[in-house]
Amino acid sequence: MPSYRPKQLSLGPLEAEILEIIWQLGSATTKDVHERILADPDRELAYASVTTVLRRLTQKGWLTCDRQDRAFRWQPLLSQEQARMLQAHDQLKRFLAVGNPDIIAAFADSLDQASLEQIDAIAQRLQAIREAREEQ
Repeated sequence: MPSYRPKQLSLGPLEAEILEIIWQLGSATTKDVHERILADPDRELAYASVTTVLRRLTQKGWLTCDRQDRAFRWQPLLSQEQARMLQAHDQLKRFLAVGNPDIIAAFADSLDQASLEQIDAIAQRLQAIREAREEQ
């Protein structure tokens, strides 16, 4: 798990799209993001809206902003992989918070074979981690 965690994990669709653009570019100015969105001829989005979303992502703890010359440059505070890990962890915690083993077992029983194999692989990995921890 990453040591850093944004203040707020939830993202709206436009926030997620803009964060994806920042990850693709590595870092970007508002203009870079705006141009990338407007590259789709069917899209319209005001420059000010992009700025607002970038500021919101900064407030939520997803981005950092530095001023370079006359422009602000936005950079992600987490990699895309780290973000997915945090979001998956959060979703799993909320799912398990149901707290009723019967509901969770019924859900697990309805999974397809590939999902069951994934759960088995996770269980094996957990067992290996616990055994390694006990040996220390």
